[in-house]
Amino acid sequence: MVQSQIHEVGVFLGGSNYIGDIGKTTYIAPNEGAFGILYRWNRSPRHSWRISYTQSKITGNDKDAAAPSRQLRDYNFENSIKEVSLGLEFDFFDFNLHDSKTKFTPYIYSGLSYVRYEGLYFINDYPKIDDKYGTLAIPMTIGIKTKFINHIILGFEAGARYSFKDDFDGSNPSNKKLESLKFGNINSKDWYAFTGFTITYTFGNKPCYCAD
Repeated sequence: MVQSQIHEVGVFLGGSNYIGDIGKTTYIAPNEGAFGILYRWNRSPRHSWRISYTQSKITGNDKDAAAPSRQLRDYNFENSIKEVSLGLEFDFFDFNLHDSKTKFTPYIYSGLSYVRYEGLYFINDYPKIDDKYGTLAIPMTIGIKTKFINHIILGFEAGARYSFKDDFDGSNPSNKKLESLKFGNINSKDWYAFTGFTITYTFGNKPCYCAD
């Protein structure tokens, strides 16, 4: 039984991008800055519970799209997102931070996120803000991390989020009064992605990953 745990607290520094009905459709292509804080509770050398807060601006511009129909439409938008995410991080290799040897492992992370954003709609070819909304999203993240120096863990990760709404870009307004203003693929939800570096500081007692 785990008798004590080791903790990590730190920051995420990187970029964000959106995938939806306006602009490019590339899943990992950061074009706006993103910042966050995160905490890991290492339950074993192979898995950790993780909670994070990340905020960013997301933008889309039809001028950047490969599809001629989007270029001809020539819409653009920007939105602000604030995400809280909770889930499980799984390490492919043992990552016992109390081992004096250099540690390195790829990892994956998933769980559940809650994101606040501005619900948009388009009128006369320009985006307008309807109201502030919140929705759930599913994060799918892959990364790599290493023990950089004593107590410091450096990582790099890229993660797409599948949201349960379609009005980050204004294509499918949540407000029923604005249904006539829908455009694009209304059967596909909006995605957004965070890509960047994590830097965390480790602390806590040396854990005993053993059975009684």
